[in-house]
Amino acid sequence: MLTEHKNILTGQGADSDESAPCFCVEVEMAVTKILARHARLDLGIKYILNGDKTEGHTLTAHLNCDPGRECREMLDTKRAYGKTDGVQYYHVIQSFKPGEVTPELALEIAKAFAQEHLPGYETVIAVHVDRQHIHAHLIFNSVNADTGEKYHSNAQTYYSQIRATSDRLCREHGLSVIMAGQPSKAVSYVEWLRQSKGQPTFRDLLEADLRTAIEGANDLGHFYLLMEHMGYEIYHGNRLGFRLRGQDWFVYPGRKNGLFTEEGIRAAIEGNLTAIEAGLRPAAVRRPSYRPYRKHPKYTGLLALYVHYLYVLGKAGQRRYPPKVTPELRQEAAKAERYRAQLAFLRENEISTPEDMAAFEARAEDALAGLTKQRTILNVRKKKRKKLYDALADAEALAPAAQLYGDGLSGMEAEFARYMDAVSTLDGCTIPRERLMAEKADIYRQLAELNREIRAQRKKLALCREIQANLPRMEREINQIEPKEVRQDEHRRR
Repeated sequence: MLTEHKNILTGQGADSDESAPCFCVEVEMAVTKILARHARLDLGIKYILNGDKTEGHTLTAHLNCDPGRECREMLDTKRAYGKTDGVQYYHVIQSFKPGEVTPELALEIAKAFAQEHLPGYETVIAVHVDRQHIHAHLIFNSVNADTGEKYHSNAQTYYSQIRATSDRLCREHGLSVIMAGQPSKAVSYVEWLRQSKGQPTFRDLLEADLRTAIEGANDLGHFYLLMEHMGYEIYHGNRLGFRLRGQDWFVYPGRKNGLFTEEGIRAAIEGNLTAIEAGLRPAAVRRPSYRPYRKHPKYTGLLALYVHYLYVLGKAGQRRYPPKVTPELRQEAAKAERYRAQLAFLRENEISTPEDMAAFEARAEDALAGLTKQRTILNVRKKKRKKLYDALADAEALAPAAQLYGDGLSGMEAEFARYMDAVSTLDGCTIPRERLMAEKADIYRQLAELNREIRAQRKKLALCREIQANLPRMEREINQIEPKEVRQDEHRRR
């Protein structure tokens, strides 16, 4: 069988660039990797000493430190030598091919490696058996407890010390040694997600996840929760934007596909996603509210002005009006639908005078203020729980990254640190996760509904202001046209 050794030469640890170089070597045994970490010591130690992964802590060992006090002793060493900054610890991972070694043998090899390569360094060792392949973890302090020197990892130390020691231990236990090697780069978590789901681009990955969330959501708020727990940040604006944590920009899928607008997503959740995508039904069905039949009254005021102006626009658009129609009027004729919508708005809300308009605006502003106040209250509740809500999302979204990190895949260091922070936060919370999840989904649902109503009120106010801005120009255009039409009619009668 082949063995692969990898060494990430970071002096930057979790904060290093995703494409930091690592040295990969094809061997006939395991994947061995050493990572420099700036993250908290307690998180790394807690991860590798997980009892569910180490058969109840039976597959663990300590070198130069005491069980239960390892983190405190490592920190005391750093303080004693005045070296508390920079790399906090190093993490060595050695993964074995299924059936190649027993857990006990893997622990024996890891202990022998630590005793020979890490004399004087406080080291915690654990063998994980929760996956198909057995893998050993070694976390050791970056500062030597005997000499106070800091450990340094580079290409020379890797090949001359780590690899040489590993090769010899492999031979002693009947395992093959390195055959050939070549440098490679780490894989970012976003890139791994895209490749693992078979999506050629990030947009394809996003749209596939959007469909998954739509199919699993109970309502729009639940949809947002599912997307967040898949690792996405959401931008709530005129268009919905999505990005994976760590990306610099948002993608707006609704620009190319109406299904992924807020209205399209809401309709798909309430309806049939398959039928919508097959074109058998629209993404968003707008049903006008029921209104009993009423005979149209005689138009007066603003309504009369709009009806008359639409008549003028209709004539101008058909080129049947007096020959000298202004260019501005022709442009307005091309946008006549907007004026028809404004007329329908005036008629629906029974606005015919400036006083009616002022009263409607006042009601809309009051409604908007009330809705904004409700949203502020919800946002305050959300802010109080932000740390827990973010931890819920990170624990769900980054669990695969934590597994990949445990398997020795490069590029998952930052995601693993965030995952461990999230797990630690949730473990310290007295609220059960199920209750916290339900509470978060309910707040997201209420916020989604309030945002929709706020946008509707703002559109009404914007329409009122647009109508009021249009009135003087509409009257001026009509006054410029009407005398010409009267003179032409009189000439025809003669």
